[in-house]
Amino acid sequence: MNALLAAAAPLLASAFVVWGAPVTWLEVVAFALSIAMVVFNIRVNAIGWPLAIASSLLYFLLFWNSRLYGDASLQVFFAVVAAWGWWQWLRGTDAEGHALRVRRLTAAGRLNVLVAIAIAWPATALFLRRFTDTDVPWWDAFPTAASVVGQWLLGRKYVENWPVWIVVDVVGAALFAYKGLWLTMVLYVVFVVMAAVGWLSWHRRATALEPSR
Repeated sequence: MNALLAAAAPLLASAFVVWGAPVTWLEVVAFALSIAMVVFNIRVNAIGWPLAIASSLLYFLLFWNSRLYGDASLQVFFAVVAAWGWWQWLRGTDAEGHALRVRRLTAAGRLNVLVAIAIAWPATALFLRRFTDTDVPWWDAFPTAASVVGQWLLGRKYVENWPVWIVVDVVGAALFAYKGLWLTMVLYVVFVVMAAVGWLSWHRRATALEPSR
């Protein structure tokens, strides 16, 4: 890992300084790719997935360098799941064998989402506290655990991915501010707004696609 960070040293050089903290070129490029990714996600355009792979790999380096090991590991997961999500949006089908469309979870599905996050959060936090030197295991663990659920919901085109991302992004913004990753903090604040827009857009799409009663 040290060799990889050394190879990425030019990208980890400071581009400018915000509130006394350096913002690296790596963070600038990852920021731009991430914004473009969410725009395409809102528009239900599969181009967002390869952008997600690229931005995730860049953020892996950034977070690992900042000792945010949970979030760094999450980026590797994101890159893998983005490949899966790309395939889902291009070739995936629902339970009836139809091409995936924007839809809503059932009440039972929403409960399962909450239970999954409630189990994954403490499990991830305990793992990070035991096996890494992170100084914020619980705060690092929450966006890590909840993002796994959000990414699955997004890949399967469930509207509920957006409220999950709103919560993840609020917590993430606070965490990155604490770590002095100011541009990434701004990115996550922007993500909150974009996720709200996505939620409204997908809600309208799902309503339009639902059979009339």
